[in-house]
Amino acid sequence: MQIKGEMKLTEPVVRSFRVAKVFKENTDRINNIDFSPTGDTLISSSEDDQIVIYDCEKGTQKRTVNSKKYGVDLVHFTHAKNTAIHASTKVDDTIRYLSLHDNKYIRYFPGHTKKVVALSMSPVDDMFLSGSMDKTLRLWDLRSPNCQGLMHLTSRPVAAFDPEGLIFAAGVNSESVKLYDLRSFDKGPFASFRLNTEKTCEWTGLKFSPDGKTILLSTNSSIIRLVDAFHGNPTHTLTGHLNDKKIPLEASFSPDSQFVFSGSTDGRVHVWHAESGHKVCVFNADHNGPVQCIQFNPKYMMLASGCNNMAFWLPSEDNS
Repeated sequence: MQIKGEMKLTEPVVRSFRVAKVFKENTDRINNIDFSPTGDTLISSSEDDQIVIYDCEKGTQKRTVNSKKYGVDLVHFTHAKNTAIHASTKVDDTIRYLSLHDNKYIRYFPGHTKKVVALSMSPVDDMFLSGSMDKTLRLWDLRSPNCQGLMHLTSRPVAAFDPEGLIFAAGVNSESVKLYDLRSFDKGPFASFRLNTEKTCEWTGLKFSPDGKTILLSTNSSIIRLVDAFHGNPTHTLTGHLNDKKIPLEASFSPDSQFVFSGSTDGRVHVWHAESGHKVCVFNADHNGPVQCIQFNPKYMMLASGCNNMAFWLPSEDNS
């Protein structure tokens, strides 16, 4: 498996992507994936209580870490390559900070009283955000078990840092996006965008585009919203992918912010052009179940998607 670095993403290149490798380590649904900032490693968490770490350059599985006691969801790399944070699916709703090197927990972050549904690591430092079904959003620092900030919301939150790590956005009640300055978030949002209330679905994920100009709202239906991050205007509604199971399907930008990728419950992968909103292509993937997780490598020309299996995608040679 040979992955490429410097290569421009164009529509023909995107259409040429093919599954290069399929991994079948998991016995249950992969619930989250995350690339390391350098792009050479991918980490996944699964309903089978496994954390699997992949070498993206070699196209191999590096190792598996079991979390049988607490379960694992929303796994994310921190800035150190050999540590990760994750939410729990058993015992309690504590967030855990794990050394992947020796499979030992470094720190626990207790506070949430219901399932954690959003976890976002700052792109610049040791801060991270968590949102829970307990209708709170919490701000943490990896160096302290104590919550650094707490916000009470009216519904399940979705939240993420912007690419500079200076602000974060919270989506509330599937109808408004609030922007907070990290240095003064206790003063409340400095901007609030009211969108049309979702009548048929709820927001299940929020992401900024890598260039910081667009906010992506994924849902538990076959709708993805794109919103202007500066003015709050809805720019596009991306549709056409199947979500008949009402599950939170991840959608992700390419590193150049040009394309949006999403899985679907029929195992296919859909791609749209972010600026125009038009559908670029649909891949019949090697997935036998819903593709809940999909992300583009931040440094290499490579896509990863997960159902119970993990698939690595590369552009075909005739487009290189």
